[in-house]
Parts: sequence; structure tokens; C-alpha cells
Amino acid sequence: MSMSHRSRPEEQAPPDVFYNQAEAEKYLHNSRMIEVQAQMAERALEMLCLPEDESALLLDVGCGTGLSGEALEEYGHTWVGVDISRDMLGVAQRREVEGDLVHQDMGLGMPFRQGVFDGAISISAVQWLCYSDRNEHVPRLRLHRFFQSLYKCLRRGARAVLQFYPQDAEQLQLITASAMRAGFGGGLVVDFPHSSKAKKYFLVLLAGLPDEGFSMPQALGEEIAATQVQQTAAVNMERKQHAKRQIDRRPGKRSSKGVTKDREWIMKKKHSQRRQGKEVCNDSKYSGRKRSKVRF
Repeated sequence: MSMSHRSRPEEQAPPDVFYNQAEAEKYLHNSRMIEVQAQMAERALEMLCLPEDESALLLDVGCGTGLSGEALEEYGHTWVGVDISRDMLGVAQRREVEGDLVHQDMGLGMPFRQGVFDGAISISAVQWLCYSDRNEHVPRLRLHRFFQSLYKCLRRGARAVLQFYPQDAEQLQLITASAMRAGFGGGLVVDFPHSSKAKKYFLVLLAGLPDEGFSMPQALGEEIAATQVQQTAAVNMERKQHAKRQIDRRPGKRSSKGVTKDREWIMKKKHSQRRQGKEVCNDSKYSGRKRSKVRF
């Protein structure tokens, strides 16, 4: 799902206003929205790289109606959800999700004790912190409070995977730099980077210093893109070779390959040039003789 400039909900109203009762109801009945939310939550969970066959306590930032939390439940994890919209949390309660729900503005920080979570995910929420909905809202400060408090409530070595939609390169830089200033390691993973519709941004963060086994996840679509580049290069090479063959076949086109420039060839060439009135060096016993290489 791509976010065009006109369709961005962040520019229409504050999150607690935009995600009202009517918007929350869509997450109950719109099968497409439900499917996309579940897919992105599963992708974020995959990049957390949690130990297999172990239950973890996870934080879902911007949990909404609990759709992403349900994806965590399916893999046996316990979760706590935070969201600014009471209407979205109300729908989550009606759906009887198993996670604990907390009404909180993420820009004010995460209200949890230190090192309590084994990981965190967030789907389509972080970009909201880049907008000033009130006079006291300063995006840089709100991002700093969020990332600083997120770092604090994660155990050391835990990961956070935050999917978001940056409006432009400046906003992308603001979010990424804020996370690094809070102490996180890691970086950005962009799935399907060459697709305008399927492209997804994930900030994969590590709370603490990376161990020897740490590695960034591979972005989806990179292998496809590499194959397309190779195919394009092969096609371009074939075109060049075809064009060269066509040039070599033109009437009057003579190839210089295979021509031995011996004495006979040189004498004929000089004779032809003299007939054309050109100034030519005098013939000698050295004409056409191969020179030996001089070595020092």
C-alpha cells in the first residue's frame, strides 16, 4: 500500500481525531485492511528474530484495534498494546483481544518499567510524530521522548521493528537519526524498494551493542531486483553485439582483423598513395621488416 501526498491521513487530522469510531469500524469489516495489517505484523515479527519455541512479552506501539497483536498471539507471544485513539482501543476490547491495552500518546513516551519487554513492533504509527497538531508539539522532541522511553523499556539485546510511511527523505532522516541518538543500533530495511506500490519501510533497531551473531534482515524483493538488473544487462549486451554485426555487414565495410601488414602489403599501400600524389617515405630494405623489442 503506497501513501500518496493527498491521501496521507497524517495531514488530515490528529491521530486521536482521525481514528474515530467510523474509521475504527473499518478494521472490523474491511478484509483488505485486515489482511495488510496482519501481513506487516508478521513481517515485523520475522525481523525481531526471536528464539523459536519460546514465548516473549512484546510491545505493540500504535496497536489500533489489535489486529497486529493477534498476529503475535498466533505465534504464542504475549503482548501489550499502546494507542492514542480511544475509539480504536474500544473496538479492540469489543473484539476481545488477549493483549493488555494502554491509552497513551506515544509522543509522551512509553509508560513502562525498565527492561520489561523482549521486543517491540509498530505498524504505520511512527510517522505521526513528525506532525505538529498542537502548539506544544515539537516533532524532534516528541520523537526523542518516544525512542528514549522505548529503549529504556526493552531488555538489552532486544529488537524493535517499526514499519512506517515517511513523507519524504527529510522525514526519513529525522526518524532514523532520532532513534540513533536514543542509543539504538541497527538501521533501515526497505522491502520491494523498486516498487511504488509494494515498497515498505522498516526501522530495525537493537537495544544495546550488537553481538557477534547480529545481522540486519535482508529486504524482500532484492533478489528479484538483482535478477532484473542482470536480465537488463544481458539484453543491452545483445543489442550492442547485434548493432556491431550490422555495422560490419554494411557494403564497403572492411574489417582490419586478420590483415598481415608484410612487405608486399606496405609496398602496395605506398604505391597507391604515390598515385594519389601523397608524399611517401622512400623504400628501403627495412620496409615491412618486423622490429625486435628493445629490452632495458
